[in-house]
Amino acid sequence: MAKLAQSTIKYLIEAEFSADGIIEKPDIIGAIFGQTEGLLGQDLDLRELQRTGRIGRIDVDLKTDNGTTIGKIFVPSSLDISETSLIAASFEIIERIGPCAASVKIDSVKDVRAIKREFVISRAKDILQKLMEEEIPATSILIDTIRDTVKTAQIQEYNGLPAGPAIDESDEVIVVEGRADVLTLLKNGIRNVIAIGGAVIPKAITSLTKEKLTTLFVDGDRGGELIIKEMMQIAELDFISKAPSGKEVEELSKKEIFKALREKISIEQYKTEPKTKELKEFIASETNQ
Repeated sequence: MAKLAQSTIKYLIEAEFSADGIIEKPDIIGAIFGQTEGLLGQDLDLRELQRTGRIGRIDVDLKTDNGTTIGKIFVPSSLDISETSLIAASFEIIERIGPCAASVKIDSVKDVRAIKREFVISRAKDILQKLMEEEIPATSILIDTIRDTVKTAQIQEYNGLPAGPAIDESDEVIVVEGRADVLTLLKNGIRNVIAIGGAVIPKAITSLTKEKLTTLFVDGDRGGELIIKEMMQIAELDFISKAPSGKEVEELSKKEIFKALREKISIEQYKTEPKTKELKEFIASETNQ
């Protein structure tokens, strides 16, 4: 395809030619200028039009085969469609190129602006698709972000301890280990939660357990077991709930949180678990003997 001479090019003339012999590009361009000279008058003289930039650089693709030459001619034009059509039609009067008999046939006159429009539309689609996929978050993500922000903003203090907004009004309370655990439960809609907030059990926690039905929700590790033992000594617990083994409460998904809370056990059950475990192990050992 021809290299367009300027950004104002409107049309591209494409013509096919054939010659009964071996010719080169200068022969073809010379034939175009020589055989069309004066044909359409001074106003549409190719040399003048090219000098003033209304016709761009003429480009030629050619190949030879068995002693003949065929190819295509490309001529950019910034004239209007009528003038461009006249220029294109004038190429078909060419009968010789160099020393050889030849013929030229107009293949098409393309509207370069239409090609540019197609490119712009195609690129616009690509840009919009990328924008929708990468830059604009899904509605569900926006909703979740807003919901999480609102729930996180609900964290408050109860006697200096991180707590949910329903800690005063609720008859039941869930005691967790730290602030991150409170945030996790708040994000999942649990508002009657309070954190111990350190290695030492605060008096506010022990007082709260005496007033409300209390579930202690701890990490599934040795640290969680130690907190249970300490709380059993100084507080009035009603239920024990633990994260899955090896996991912390702040790491749990919504499904895991509610599953752990559903499977909570009473403090009485927790106290008898070691004895039950020892009895089962004793029975198993006696059976194997």
